Amino acid sequence: MTEIHAPRGYRERPSSVGGAVIWCRDGVSDSDLPVLPDGSMDLLWIDGKLSVAGPDTRAYRPEPGFADRIAGIRFFPGTAPALLGVPAHELRDARVDLADLWSPADLRSASDLIGSASSPAAGLESIARWRAAEVDAVDPVVRFIVKSLRSGSSVAATAEELQTGPRRLHRISLAAFGYGPKTLARVLRMQRALALARGGMGLADVAVAAGYSDQAHMSRDIREYSGMSLMKLLG
Repeated sequence: MTEIHAPRGYRERPSSVGGAVIWCRDGVSDSDLPVLPDGSMDLLWIDGKLSVAGPDTRAYRPEPGFADRIAGIRFFPGTAPALLGVPAHELRDARVDLADLWSPADLRSASDLIGSASSPAAGLESIARWRAAEVDAVDPVVRFIVKSLRSGSSVAATAEELQTGPRRLHRISLAAFGYGPKTLARVLRMQRALALARGGMGLADVAVAAGYSDQAHMSRDIREYSGMSLMKLLG
């Protein structure tokens, strides 16, 4: 049986761009953990080429050996569409070349920022800062939705607090996150559970803290999104 582990050379750090995370990894192996849904989108540099990873609804496994070096900026959930200029649902479960999304002029500007940076990761951060200065600020409603659902509030309670109907909340969520608020809530709950478990909390306590009905419910839900058992994910 293949042992599953974090990608080789994986490292990350907080970005100066609104809650984003800068990360790097060295190549792709068939024993790497899959990329799990997290409500986010990433701008990627892959062996010199720029692309975008849309919001995932299932685990994503890149082909082993398809790249030697990868860097990315993972945007705070819901904030990437404004910076990239495309609704999240149009990129759901997709990896798309940036050249297919941006004008030649904007792509040249992005390439110049990468070329003049100290590293691809630093270049991606420069691109994000440039775009943030060019576009309107992200609607605070988007961050509120994330905060509310991440804290365990129900979709109905979130809509009520926003004084909006479920249909409008669904439309906002599709554009910002790529899927509806119920899916987003489950994805955020899974990520919280994994973080707590990796921090050393017992699984029964994790299930309660993350808002599952019990440990079995947590295991089923995480397997649905990851395609793997919870124990295998945790190593």
